[in-house]
Amino acid sequence: MKQLRIRTLAGLLVVAAVLSWAGARLWDAFGTLPAVPLFAPIVLAAIAAVLLATALAFRSRLRAQRERRPEAKGVDPLVAARALVFGQASALVAALVAGMYGGVTVFLLGYLEVPARADQALYAGTSLVAGAGVIAAGLYLERVCKLPEDGDDNTPGAAPTV
Repeated sequence: MKQLRIRTLAGLLVVAAVLSWAGARLWDAFGTLPAVPLFAPIVLAAIAAVLLATALAFRSRLRAQRERRPEAKGVDPLVAARALVFGQASALVAALVAGMYGGVTVFLLGYLEVPARADQALYAGTSLVAGAGVIAAGLYLERVCKLPEDGDDNTPGAAPTV
């Protein structure tokens, strides 16, 4: 599998933010902007927590396996591959979602004097931060699942991922 590039994720985030900002302006000009759900940052934070927990579990198991500890419990390659795909997919989708909420946040910052819009700006901004957490956790999981280079068991290099 190819490794995700931060440049690609940042590009997705920026494009989604610009489109979302323009869409929010257009939507607000013709009617009422839909509300940002309260559970959006909560769900994103939960996904980030699952990705981070998976990465930390894999990291400790792989370290024990590399150190050849007798009680070391290996990682099934298929499970690692599935976790890697989940991390990459989550990071890509989170870049789009964080960009969307980022664009809405920028739009709503112009209306902070309206209490309802201020609350929506807070929810959207929190969703942006939680989406960035999903991206970071997905990239960390990808880094943990990276295979060492051939013939070099201890040094992580630019080897292909699982």
